[in-house]
Amino acid sequence: MNQTAEKAASPHVPTLARGQDRRTDQRPDQTDWRINPRSYEFIGATFDPLTPVQTLSRAKWMTAEHGFRFLVTPNVDHLVRVSKEPDVFNPLYAASWLSVCDSRILELLAKFSGIPLKAVPGSDLTQQLFDNVITADDTITVIGADVEIIETVKLLYGLDKINHYEPPFGLRHKPTEVAKTAEYIAANPARYVFICVGSPQQEMVAKACLDRGDCVGLGLCVGASLDFLSGRTKRAPKWMQKARIEWLHRLASEPKRLWKRYLLDGPKIFWLWAKWSMSRS
Repeated sequence: MNQTAEKAASPHVPTLARGQDRRTDQRPDQTDWRINPRSYEFIGATFDPLTPVQTLSRAKWMTAEHGFRFLVTPNVDHLVRVSKEPDVFNPLYAASWLSVCDSRILELLAKFSGIPLKAVPGSDLTQQLFDNVITADDTITVIGADVEIIETVKLLYGLDKINHYEPPFGLRHKPTEVAKTAEYIAANPARYVFICVGSPQQEMVAKACLDRGDCVGLGLCVGASLDFLSGRTKRAPKWMQKARIEWLHRLASEPKRLWKRYLLDGPKIFWLWAKWSMSRS
């Protein structure tokens, strides 16, 4: 079957490559949320310069009638690990539909560099979707979290159409399990797929879904967002978020688990930013 015939046979709105110009396409019956014609490379990752409202608008546009695509939310921790393992992370981010900045620290460094990135925390986006977009008629899928979190979210939002799958730990080094997770997503079509198994595992699952070609909806690689949404983990007060010290609240809340991330690995972002800035000169 040739490419034209494949497009005609597919019932879903197709996914297009990052940066592909669709302005000449005739799409009279569809809202045209084209890929941003301009993305920015910043400290080793690609970002789309969207505001929180613009990101939510694109997510709201997605339905279960759309071919699968996914959104990633790189933060400081991710970029530090990208610098160590570019061969692992870069293909995953390159395959994303949207890549938005999940860090107010990165937002500030980007501003110093003349790059118009706005912080779009995955936790905020997740809450906005549940508060203002997802209805009782929508089917969603959650990969990760646990039964208690799922039941809490169902109760909070009056939802009962939640597909839930818990892959095993160590997913990164278990390609068979990644494939099995993607198979579950394909077998349980949903408008939104919240992939909450940490990075790069969640991006690996999303990429596997994209590669299959038979998944639908929007995959959101949003880490611990459902922990916050359910109330299991408390977010920092708004003033701390605005002051760009939410990391300090998280460190104080879970020092044994997060001390290395925030005290040893996190500060490396300033050296990476300086090195990146010098490479531009």
